[in-house]
Amino acid sequence: MPQRKSAKTELKKNIKRKKINLAIKSRLKKTIKNFKKSLQDKNTESIKEKIKIVYKTIDKAAAKKVILPNSAARKKSRLTKLANKSTHLTNQT
Repeated sequence: MPQRKSAKTELKKNIKRKKINLAIKSRLKKTIKNFKKSLQDKNTESIKEKIKIVYKTIDKAAAKKVILPNSAARKKSRLTKLANKSTHLTNQT
C-alpha cells in the first residue's frame, strides 16, 4: 500500500483509469464479435453499416490510448479484408 498522500491519490486515479479502459476494451471486443457474426449473414448493406461502427470504436480506443495506433490500424485492415472476402463471395453467387 502507498504511504505518501500523492501515491494514494495516484493509486485512486489508476483504479479509475483501469475501469474506464476495461469498459472501452470490452465494448471494442463486443463490436468486433458482432461484426464477425454479421459476416455470416452475407448481407452487404449490414456489413457496411457494421464496419463503420467497428471503425469508430477502434478509432476511439486508439485516440484514448487504450490500444496503440498501429494495433488499431492492423485490426481495421484485417476486418476490412474479412469484409471484402465475404462480400466478394456473395457477389459471385
